[in-house]
Amino acid sequence: MFSGMIFIFAPLVVGYLISISKNSALETINKMTSYLIYVILFLMGLSLAALDNLGQNLQLIIKFTATFFICISLCNLAVLPLIDKLYPIHTDNKSSKLPLASMALESARLILVVGGGLIAGLLAGMDLDWVDTASEWILFLLLFFIGIQLRNSGLTLRQILINRQGMLIALVIVGSSLIGGVISAYILDIDLYRGLAMASGFGWYSLAGILMGDAFGPVYGGASFMLELLRELVALIMIPMLIRIKPCTSIGYAGATAMDFTLPVIQSTGGVRCVPIAIVSGFILSLLVPILMLFFVSLAV
Repeated sequence: MFSGMIFIFAPLVVGYLISISKNSALETINKMTSYLIYVILFLMGLSLAALDNLGQNLQLIIKFTATFFICISLCNLAVLPLIDKLYPIHTDNKSSKLPLASMALESARLILVVGGGLIAGLLAGMDLDWVDTASEWILFLLLFFIGIQLRNSGLTLRQILINRQGMLIALVIVGSSLIGGVISAYILDIDLYRGLAMASGFGWYSLAGILMGDAFGPVYGGASFMLELLRELVALIMIPMLIRIKPCTSIGYAGATAMDFTLPVIQSTGGVRCVPIAIVSGFILSLLVPILMLFFVSLAV
């Protein structure tokens, strides 16, 4: 049952064991990771083009995306305000204009890459049986680089453990998201473990879409990618509006992106006190995405 999980998870573990001190080497790995994400998302588009009844499957992707997004978001937002009430954060009261449009454009670019793969696959008229194999090998390399990035993120175990709010936010997101996954699986009448796997992306759209696509095919991969990307876009809008009155809610809803993509928004609108909380929460969730998702994938029928 767990052989497939171990096979996929091994590159992440091996990468996490590697410590790199040279900044130039880390920058190279970061660039290679970004390039690999674009490549594998393009391959995801190609795999969508290879589907029979493409129109019907696209409707299914939209249905899955909408159901999981609504259920998970409602569960997250029902619990996160309790942390603000129990452990309030005093944010810096200042206003700041952010280039939210340019940040949203980066997310839109990823959608265009998938769309480009889809169009290329439809127009090429070639055999696409090689796409799944190529995606798997690129996935292994991507997980290896991600493991290195997590190891060299600058956070020690002690820094994580002493930040109570960051840990609590991450645990609440995990618990409430999984509840949303169970509800979504019931509504969509799909396997429970597939629903739990779908709910374990926590905003990491690139990795979540890749893992789900590799495990269950391009319909699940596309839905997972769109689900987590939609979460990030909503977080970009929500954080500036709510972070001064609900900082823990804003940080938590950002999910795994709180330690990277949405961190500038959190820092600029919430102040420096929010930064360590966001980094710890985002780091824990980023670490749990491959662990939980691969675990539930291994249990799914």
